[in-house]
Amino acid sequence: MSPDVESRGSLLTLFLCGDVMTGRGVDQVLPHPSDPRIHEDYTKDAREYVRLAARANGPIPAPVDFAWIWGDALAELERARPDARIVNLETSVTRSDGYWRGKGIHYRMHPDNVPCILAARIDCCVLANNHVLDYGHRGLVETLETLARAGVRTAGAGRSLEEAARPAVIDVPGKGRVVVFGFGTETSGIPPAWAATGERPGVNFIDLSDATVGRIRRAIRRIKRPRDVVVASIHWGGNWGFEVPDAHVRFAHDLVHAGVDLVHGHSSHHVRPIELYGERLVLYGCGDFIDDYEGIGGYEAFRSDLSLAYFPAVDPAAGRLADLRMVPMQARNFRLRRAPVEDAKWLAATVDRESRRLGFRVKLERDAPLALRPDAPLCPRG
Repeated sequence: MSPDVESRGSLLTLFLCGDVMTGRGVDQVLPHPSDPRIHEDYTKDAREYVRLAARANGPIPAPVDFAWIWGDALAELERARPDARIVNLETSVTRSDGYWRGKGIHYRMHPDNVPCILAARIDCCVLANNHVLDYGHRGLVETLETLARAGVRTAGAGRSLEEAARPAVIDVPGKGRVVVFGFGTETSGIPPAWAATGERPGVNFIDLSDATVGRIRRAIRRIKRPRDVVVASIHWGGNWGFEVPDAHVRFAHDLVHAGVDLVHGHSSHHVRPIELYGERLVLYGCGDFIDDYEGIGGYEAFRSDLSLAYFPAVDPAAGRLADLRMVPMQARNFRLRRAPVEDAKWLAATVDRESRRLGFRVKLERDAPLALRPDAPLCPRG
């Protein structure tokens, strides 16, 4: 059940979603496209992904404005008015041509296209993923500099391990703070060579060991204040399949015990199960939110064109989840639109089915617009 209006005013509401990939084909339709030359076996021209999308769903009126890619999600953001907006930005933002040799796919967005991130007023871009160094250390440093100049906080990557491990802190006057740690694992395709060190830029690269949990617990203790909501944003797991590895479940639970209030998992190309553990929300895989994958065949059964905009509301005094609203979206023409009713029903049924073994149930509410909500009290008494 949703909290009443009076109590909601004291809650911290977040916007979370799956991967935001504004490079390659998406970059080509924005006002300042990069050199379209890419280094893939499939094609050497990023504009081919624009052509694939056009063949699948009709032409894209390039150049589009910076807000285009968010589409109907902007109205949902305005409706929810979240206190903090957090995404996993899965691209390098750079002019560099020094692509990472031996890697099959490289994503790059031109720095002059960074207003597409600002169009959704994103507060924090998590960068601990398997594409942020696609254009090398130089590309990563330019990504960090570009986002900093734009006033966007970053987490999960840096010029050194100290910077990569440092959380982003979002102050919410009158309510508290949102503290975002970014982590990346080899299971998501991040090369171990991308790990930041004391002398080398890179990502906050972790394994799922007890020692890692111990380091995270100590980091949280050093920074966490009363009324802080701690988010662990993790790039982990493969692209396809609903099964959540037992190691991920154990690690998520360990993070909650270590002081994390919300686990934001990403890497999968489609939505994965949800869990409520210790009254804390665990999103094991949020799916892709923005990308250039339209028209690419294979894995259609997983419906990667569908995604969810997650709006959890957390009680900052206790760290517990007080409310959760999830809005079904669909990608068409490199733009998000509200998912049609039948697709929203499919998402609700799928998330409900896959989350059952973790004790979480979902229902579709027929409000305006359609939304998914938990199908049980979030904080039962007793």
